[in-house]
Amino acid sequence: MPAKSGIAALPPVDGLLVELTAGVLTLTLNQPETLNALTAPVVAGLADALEAAATDPRVRVVRLGGAGRGFSSGAGLSRPEGAEAPPPLDVLIEGNRAVRAIIDLPRPVVAVVQGPAAGIGVSLALACDLVIAAEEAYFLLAFTKIGLMPDGGATALVAASVGRARAMKMALLAERLHAADALAAGLIAAVHPAEELPAAADELVSRLLAGPVVAYGNTKLAINAAALPELDAAIARETAWQHRLLQADDQREGIAAFLERRAPKFTDC
Repeated sequence: MPAKSGIAALPPVDGLLVELTAGVLTLTLNQPETLNALTAPVVAGLADALEAAATDPRVRVVRLGGAGRGFSSGAGLSRPEGAEAPPPLDVLIEGNRAVRAIIDLPRPVVAVVQGPAAGIGVSLALACDLVIAAEEAYFLLAFTKIGLMPDGGATALVAASVGRARAMKMALLAERLHAADALAAGLIAAVHPAEELPAAADELVSRLLAGPVVAYGNTKLAINAAALPELDAAIARETAWQHRLLQADDQREGIAAFLERRAPKFTDC
């Protein structure tokens, strides 16, 4: 029996569903009980699947979504009782790899956002080439609420789509950008009623599946090269500065306040 290769060779990952059918690679974040909060193994598995897709000739389109009522609530913040160490950088490092894999993949990637997309979940969605959302969906860069900064390339991905002023508002004030406003701002491609979103996603994927895959790939890579020339530099800055913020008192206070459901008292300066 020949050895498995490409997507078929990937080991299963708890919390991530990977399915390749008739040219469509469907990747589903599958921890609905936490609104698909991201762990390092899940994001690593996502990056592995995307990197494998780049060399698997069977993959013509990728569809990325989340199970349940949300796309992703971002990196999980829960820690064992009594733990004082900051969250590890693993999710950020693997998230950077997944974002880069989406950008570099010479195949169109469609994100289907049926509910909240927050934190690094925003980065994963916006790295995709076409983002469609339900009317109830929203995008939230909530990092400053816990003493951190946007990461996963978000500082470049958001600003490239909506401009500096709107990116600053989203990042500094940690305000929700609802789907209709995200569409008006140019952050996403389309908005649909929730009950129509699955069918709209199927139609979009089918349209891409029937198109010229090589031309799509070249077009995507050319647009990303023009629109995101600073992505690697942005990711490097975010990673270095986030590492420092993760060691700071404000981050510890922000996480504690979040878990205790109270307003944080930031003191770093």
